[in-house]
Amino acid sequence: MGKVLWHITMSLDGFVTGPGGDMSWMAGYEGPNPAVDEVMSRIGAVLIGHRTYFGPDGQGPSDEGRVYGGAWTGPQLVYTRDAPDDPDPDYIFVDDLAEAVATAKAAAGDGYAVLIGAAIARDCLDAGLLDEVLIHVVPTLLGDGTRLFDRPGGDGTRLEQLSVTHTPACTNIWLRVPR
Repeated sequence: MGKVLWHITMSLDGFVTGPGGDMSWMAGYEGPNPAVDEVMSRIGAVLIGHRTYFGPDGQGPSDEGRVYGGAWTGPQLVYTRDAPDDPDPDYIFVDDLAEAVATAKAAAGDGYAVLIGAAIARDCLDAGLLDEVLIHVVPTLLGDGTRLFDRPGGDGTRLEQLSVTHTPACTNIWLRVPR
């Protein structure tokens, strides 16, 4: 069975969304990136958090808001306790974190079950369900928004570096969560 990977893009000052959940700041950083190509070829399923799925307006994803801009297709799960009354058939809604991760891993087979969202990644880390992290750090200072990782009081979680690579548009940092 595959691994659980948190795959995310972050501004240099540590934000994964701008104010109000704005993601438009990422435009222009798509460029060729071998790390993205590698992970995209290995994704078997995607597990999205509540806020990431429902978005800043609470309405769910638009066609433009599909994972990876629609460049990837496959099983998509949403971890939420508030599934919509008329759920989008392109998504599987699961209200238990361990069950959501197990379902995503089963759907991913030998590929990655990719986490999309800051809160779900923190929850998976806390539950011992996260295996790896791939962060694309782009040279932008947002100043406000959703932090990559926010845990008041902190605990100094250490990660093991697997690789660091650079493109003209970003620095890729691949890490392992030690057991």
